[in-house]
Amino acid sequence: MNDLRIFMKLAMVTLLMMVHGWNPTHAQIIEREHWDIRATIEWESAYRTTESDFQKTEWLALPELNADLPFNTRLRGIGRLRADAFDELEPGQPPQHELGDLNKKTYIGDHLNVELRELFIDLYVGPVFVKAGKQQIVWGKTDGLKLLDVINPQNFREFVLDDFEDSRIPLWSLLAEVPAGEIMVQAVWIPDRSYHKLPARGADFRFRAPEFAIGLPDGFQATINSVERPGDFIKDSDVGLRLSTFWKGWDLTLNYLYHYYDIPVVTRSIQIEPARQVVIDQKYRRSHLAGFTFSNAFGNVTLHGETAFSVDRYFRTKTLSDSDGTKKSNTLDYAIGLDWFGFDDMLVSVQLFQNWILRDQVESLFRERVDTRATLLVERTFMNELLEIEMLAVAGINEADGFIQSKVIYEWKSNVNIWAGFDGFWGDREDLIGQFNRQDRILWGMEIGL
Repeated sequence: MNDLRIFMKLAMVTLLMMVHGWNPTHAQIIEREHWDIRATIEWESAYRTTESDFQKTEWLALPELNADLPFNTRLRGIGRLRADAFDELEPGQPPQHELGDLNKKTYIGDHLNVELRELFIDLYVGPVFVKAGKQQIVWGKTDGLKLLDVINPQNFREFVLDDFEDSRIPLWSLLAEVPAGEIMVQAVWIPDRSYHKLPARGADFRFRAPEFAIGLPDGFQATINSVERPGDFIKDSDVGLRLSTFWKGWDLTLNYLYHYYDIPVVTRSIQIEPARQVVIDQKYRRSHLAGFTFSNAFGNVTLHGETAFSVDRYFRTKTLSDSDGTKKSNTLDYAIGLDWFGFDDMLVSVQLFQNWILRDQVESLFRERVDTRATLLVERTFMNELLEIEMLAVAGINEADGFIQSKVIYEWKSNVNIWAGFDGFWGDREDLIGQFNRQDRILWGMEIGL
């Protein structure tokens, strides 16, 4: 209920400030000309073509408050109320054990929920920029898939089809940026212990691929223990550091993050006595991530890339002979891309992603040592940018699976956009993306700015 209380307080302040002639008795905390209240109303429907049924018809209301406070401080608050007529993506009132207490939604029945999306202040203390509160911190700039953009966990209610900004779970955190000559130093502290929100049983995009299943010997029963979550406010915080600079035409960053990986490691132990059972334990584990990004423009072409090295990643095995059902390894990820602006009002972007498991003897894993994926993004505007066409394709090279997203957006009025689109999947039902090959859908919707 904490998010609801905060949201209601924010809404009450907003309402009071809108009343004619209202002023605080003792001090004008926020002068009328220094605050801005707006809202966005969105409606979107999705119809599954393979199942011939509706997946969602949802309405979103996103109130937003921006205010200038004393001492050159700015306040930003965003709420989100979601109503879905069909309740197929997050059926019922799913458990939220992955989220910290101040990040949980408040459910009002099975079809309506409310949450506080963001609430933070930012200010300058001399040359130092400080941002504190519930926020999104974005590292990396790849399309479709993420490498370094892992500070905020993600809600996978629509797999990876949702916009990154909407699917990220904002975290209560502190960010500081300190200029040091030609280098900008960004430090982050994240005491918020929230992690990836995976779809629960019965959800359309629940992960069903074998690498997420729990293998049992014949004749054995499973005892699944609750997820062991980090619990210490200071000791279990995540911390990160980023150095960024511009050098001879190159935008460069160097990144480091000490964090809990956002999916719990699932281990098993097989017991013969007193009963034939497999005990399943789930625990979040620490990892170090180090990486860098680069980009530079050469005429109509921009070259960009990211690299991420991760320590102590765990992978589930497909053989029952492994003692706990996992293997640990360091990993190396990289992405390289080209953006081409050769035509007016058009962008064509291609990217290549690879993930390497840096250990020997990986034959027992559900995947190959090197996993390769490629993306293609095409964007084009027409009619003086009143009409926009977008298409993103993500293809797995190893597993021959993937998905495509296409969307046509028309700016009907300055504050009203309407759109229609199609999401399609391909691949084997045992592949990471192919498991959703019956979730093809057409979409249409509208966005109104108030």
